[in-house]
Amino acid sequence: MSVRAGAAVGLRCVACGRLTPVADDLYVCPGCNANVLVEYDLDALKKSWSRESLTKSGDRTLWRYLPILPVSARLEGPPVGWTPLVAAPRLSRELGLSQPLLLKDDGRNPSASFKCRASSVALKRAQELGRTLVTGASTGNAASATAVLAAAPGIRTRIFVPKTAPRAKIAQLLTFGAEVLAVDGTYDQAFDLCLEATRRFGWYNRNTGFNPYTREGKKTVSFELCEQLDWQVPDLVVVPVGDGNILSGVWKGFVEFQRLGFIDRLPKLLAVQAEGSAAIVKAAAGDGVIRPVSGDTVADSISVSLPRDGDAAVKAIRESGGFGVTVSDTAILAAIGEVARGAGVFAEPAAAASWAGLKEAVRLGLVDPAWRIVALITGNGLKDVASAMKTAGEPRLIPPDAGVLDTLFPEG
Repeated sequence: MSVRAGAAVGLRCVACGRLTPVADDLYVCPGCNANVLVEYDLDALKKSWSRESLTKSGDRTLWRYLPILPVSARLEGPPVGWTPLVAAPRLSRELGLSQPLLLKDDGRNPSASFKCRASSVALKRAQELGRTLVTGASTGNAASATAVLAAAPGIRTRIFVPKTAPRAKIAQLLTFGAEVLAVDGTYDQAFDLCLEATRRFGWYNRNTGFNPYTREGKKTVSFELCEQLDWQVPDLVVVPVGDGNILSGVWKGFVEFQRLGFIDRLPKLLAVQAEGSAAIVKAAAGDGVIRPVSGDTVADSISVSLPRDGDAAVKAIRESGGFGVTVSDTAILAAIGEVARGAGVFAEPAAAASWAGLKEAVRLGLVDPAWRIVALITGNGLKDVASAMKTAGEPRLIPPDAGVLDTLFPEG
């Protein structure tokens, strides 16, 4: 017998549209094997949940949105969500924007990553199913978020990562008790190996772009933006994109709030991908078909050869009337310092790609300067210090001698 998934009423296939009842081990469409979206009876929810009742909630975490999440209770542990919006007037002026650019700093989450949103909901779903071991494949952030949030409730984690994952992320995994399997290969190979382990051993799989409940956590960032902007929907939301799951989640959140009557319009989405990992941007600009790419980029969190939620991401870009751009690794690395000095936010490469992509979109004439724009900063720069140092450089080495001060600073 299946365990009820909170307020969810079924799983809708992204490709064929089939609605399937929620089942304990159902991750993808049983008809065509495509990804599925968690669906709710929003008409019924309107009768018991309103914008006014939400505003009165004293909960400043993503669990304030429990009525539209696929679980029945919050996950024990550190608070996730309700991250700050940081105004970046210097960056706005640099681009000639008439509205202040806002950065949604999800590096403030417990694992210093946006991926805490997905892991919290997926872990709670696993817990409600009675599962005690959760597995997943990740370039680092999804894995570390899972390990960090699994610690307090005592859920075991077994994680597959490519051996090239940044050391800071590996340190998080091990410190919080995860069993880490470093795969001598790419993220895509680690992903496939994790899926095979799930098939063989029945472990609960948290993989992004496979487990539909991860998207439910990610959509909460859109809910927060609506509230933090006093229900004034931004014109453009900038999203760094790897496998496409954040993008599809952001879009799902705005669509659900509109259908509930909480907002009266939807934003455009700007999908930003690294040049070597741009399968989704290429598909959205072309025939819509996702084709594998090299996946090579310094931004490990968006390094994907075959995006696992690509179809839903392309659909989100098109439905929003949005667009995509690609940026070089050089531009991504430069963006780390630009965001830090221009807005006081330390972003890892994938997160800094938002700013690099927005700059590129402005250069291409795709952005109206009057738009109100929010860029997602999806991970803290301390997650990948080595990349930051590539452009920041090294400190000046001096002797412990006061005499050197006059030499270095003759004018004081």
